[in-house]
Amino acid sequence: MNRNLKTMKIPENITFEQAIALTESLLDKMAKGELPPEEITNAIAELVPTQNGARGFFVAYLTSDHPFADNHPPEVLQGLSSHPLAIAELLAKNLAMSAAMVLTHQRNGNEEMAQSSARVRDRSKTLINQLNLPEVWEKCQQLQTAATTGEGQYQAFLERWGYDREQLQLMIDNLTFAPEVRLHPA
Repeated sequence: MNRNLKTMKIPENITFEQAIALTESLLDKMAKGELPPEEITNAIAELVPTQNGARGFFVAYLTSDHPFADNHPPEVLQGLSSHPLAIAELLAKNLAMSAAMVLTHQRNGNEEMAQSSARVRDRSKTLINQLNLPEVWEKCQQLQTAATTGEGQYQAFLERWGYDREQLQLMIDNLTFAPEVRLHPA
């Protein structure tokens, strides 16, 4: 890592906070057209292999005000596709958690936050579909199974956050947008 790109330098031991800041800078440069597509792809590919890098990227990207995050540019998809194992679980969890948070914010009467969570949910779902990576579909299916059966790899995660039945159902509904078709083609 730590390659010297023309305008983006990714530290080898990046922190979560650094990853957020670098992603925000990257997104601003993308919006201004200051980076060629291959440099965007390379910066993302260098950022997401670590947990801090991937988490920081998704926090900044999925919540950004940049319209291109609604329909993901090819250079973003290519950068993320270079490390499917590093991003798979985070994408599945982002989708599930944001779906549940829509309801939480609605219950608390905070419509603005509910809309923000809905945007993260929708962006996560679109990103999962556009990436179309078996590793991501597998994590979505595993998380959906845990939410449905109360068992499996993600049960401790769901219990730790204390999701109720209605929140779990929203997760199930959002995680079942045809991953089985991609996991088991005809």
